[in-house]
Amino acid sequence: MSKVGNVAGCRVTDGTVERGANVRLIRDNVVVHEGKLSQLKRFKDDVREVSAGMECGMAFENYQDMRQGDVIECYRWRRFNAASKSDT
Repeated sequence: MSKVGNVAGCRVTDGTVERGANVRLIRDNVVVHEGKLSQLKRFKDDVREVSAGMECGMAFENYQDMRQGDVIECYRWRRFNAASKSDT
Protein backbone atom coordinates (compact mmCIF):
# COMPACT_ATOMS: atom_id res chain seq x y z
CA MET A 1 0.00 0.00 0.00
CA SER A 2 1.21 3.47 -0.79
CA LYS A 3 0.33 6.81 0.75
CA VAL A 4 -2.27 7.40 -1.99
CA GLY A 5 -3.94 3.96 -1.79
CA ASN A 6 -3.60 1.01 -4.12
CA VAL A 7 -1.20 1.13 -7.05
CA ALA A 8 -1.88 -1.24 -9.95
CA GLY A 9 1.13 -2.96 -11.48
CA CYS A 10 0.78 -2.63 -15.26
CA ARG A 11 2.48 -3.12 -18.61
CA VAL A 12 1.80 -0.55 -21.32
CA THR A 13 0.85 -2.48 -24.47
CA ASP A 14 0.29 0.34 -26.95
CA GLY A 15 1.12 4.04 -27.18
CA THR A 16 2.21 6.18 -24.26
CA VAL A 17 0.58 6.71 -20.87
CA GLU A 18 0.81 10.22 -19.42
CA ARG A 19 0.29 11.25 -15.81
CA GLY A 20 -3.09 12.97 -15.42
CA ALA A 21 -4.65 11.06 -18.33
CA ASN A 22 -8.28 9.97 -18.29
CA VAL A 23 -8.69 6.29 -17.47
CA ARG A 24 -11.29 3.64 -18.10
CA LEU A 25 -11.09 0.45 -16.00
CA ILE A 26 -12.63 -2.57 -17.73
CA ARG A 27 -13.44 -5.82 -15.93
CA ASP A 28 -15.03 -8.75 -17.77
CA ASN A 29 -15.72 -6.48 -20.80
CA VAL A 30 -17.68 -4.02 -18.62
CA VAL A 31 -16.49 -0.50 -17.77
CA VAL A 32 -16.44 -0.40 -13.95
CA HIS A 33 -14.76 2.98 -13.49
CA GLU A 34 -13.94 6.14 -15.44
CA GLY A 35 -11.77 8.82 -13.91
CA LYS A 36 -8.27 10.29 -13.84
CA LEU A 37 -4.83 8.80 -13.40
CA SER A 38 -3.53 10.37 -10.19
CA GLN A 39 -0.13 8.71 -10.04
CA LEU A 40 2.25 7.12 -12.54
CA LYS A 41 5.41 5.37 -11.36
CA ARG A 42 8.42 3.55 -12.78
CA PHE A 43 9.93 1.49 -10.00
CA LYS A 44 9.53 3.88 -7.04
CA ASP A 45 9.94 7.10 -9.01
CA ASP A 46 7.08 9.35 -10.11
CA VAL A 47 7.26 9.85 -13.87
CA ARG A 48 5.47 11.99 -16.44
CA GLU A 49 4.99 9.26 -19.05
CA VAL A 50 5.59 5.58 -19.78
CA SER A 51 5.94 4.10 -23.28
CA ALA A 52 4.70 0.82 -24.78
CA GLY A 53 6.52 -2.29 -23.59
CA MET A 54 7.41 -0.81 -20.20
CA GLU A 55 6.05 -1.70 -16.78
CA CYS A 56 4.67 0.91 -14.42
CA GLY A 57 2.44 1.52 -11.42
CA MET A 58 -0.84 3.42 -11.74
CA ALA A 59 -3.15 4.89 -9.11
CA PHE A 60 -6.55 6.44 -9.79
CA GLU A 61 -8.34 9.38 -8.21
CA ASN A 62 -11.17 8.21 -5.92
CA TYR A 63 -10.98 4.51 -6.86
CA GLN A 64 -9.09 1.65 -5.20
CA ASP A 65 -10.75 -1.60 -6.35
CA MET A 66 -8.27 -2.74 -9.01
CA ARG A 67 -8.03 -6.49 -9.57
CA GLN A 68 -5.74 -8.83 -11.45
CA GLY A 69 -6.89 -9.16 -15.05
CA ASP A 70 -8.48 -5.69 -15.25
CA VAL A 71 -7.79 -3.74 -18.44
CA ILE A 72 -6.94 -0.06 -18.13
CA GLU A 73 -7.47 2.27 -21.08
CA CYS A 74 -5.76 5.64 -20.79
CA TYR A 75 -6.69 8.52 -23.07
CA ARG A 76 -6.54 12.27 -23.47
CA TRP A 77 -9.18 14.55 -24.95
CA ARG A 78 -7.70 16.94 -27.44
CA ARG A 79 -9.48 19.75 -29.20
CA PHE A 80 -8.53 20.53 -32.76
CA ASN A 81 -9.59 23.65 -34.59
CA ALA A 82 -11.04 23.04 -38.02
CA ALA A 83 -8.62 24.10 -40.74
CA SER A 84 -9.99 26.93 -42.82
CA LYS A 85 -10.36 26.29 -46.55
CA SER A 86 -9.00 28.71 -49.05
CA ASP A 87 -9.83 28.85 -52.75
CA THR A 88 -6.26 29.30 -53.93
